[in-house]
Amino acid sequence: MKKILLIDDEQLMLNLLELYLVPAGYSCVKCTDGNEAADLIASENPALVILDIMMPDKSGFDICREIRLFSDIPIIMVTARDHKADIVKGLRAGADDYLTKPFDESELLARIEAILRRTRNNPAIEFRGLKWDENKQEAVYREKTIPFTPKEFRLAGLFLQNRNRVFDRDHLITAVWGYEADTDGRTVDSHVRHIRDKLRKTGFPVEEHLQTVWGAGYKWTDEKK
Repeated sequence: MKKILLIDDEQLMLNLLELYLVPAGYSCVKCTDGNEAADLIASENPALVILDIMMPDKSGFDICREIRLFSDIPIIMVTARDHKADIVKGLRAGADDYLTKPFDESELLARIEAILRRTRNNPAIEFRGLKWDENKQEAVYREKTIPFTPKEFRLAGLFLQNRNRVFDRDHLITAVWGYEADTDGRTVDSHVRHIRDKLRKTGFPVEEHLQTVWGAGYKWTDEKK
């Protein structure tokens, strides 16, 4: 059952979306505070986010941009505003699709199905013999299973999904531990060190790819040293 994160400050709207989605085979996580979005994505691992633009503390545009700092999860923005400029702004903020209230139930479900159909085709990543499979929650190199912890697995996947991008420690903490996690950069450093050790033991040339960017953070590079 695919899980969908619903973010809207109106409880009635959350309940209506859930009423549409549950009979179609989805489970729902409901959220009225956009500040909790990052935590819920990290803890609940939803397949898709439905996000309202008109939120009280920060706009859906801002929430969308924050999510895009650490995740490529599909996002559908839903709003009563149908101005073309708002649609363009939402898509440029990182949304994958846009629905204007009031919308038809069948249209919502069709758009969800279309987005998930596009994204589910690549649940696994292969890089120089290293296979990372989100569905199986498994990482393998040359038939050797790598004993990553759940946090290490998510970190490794984040690097592999965003190769050549530099992540600072704060972004990594938000993406893997959650927005309000009681942890610090030393925890990230420890987990990266463990990832390197475990990959090195399988024979994977991790030093060539998982690199420290001094004064900034870490990145996974395609280039060989």
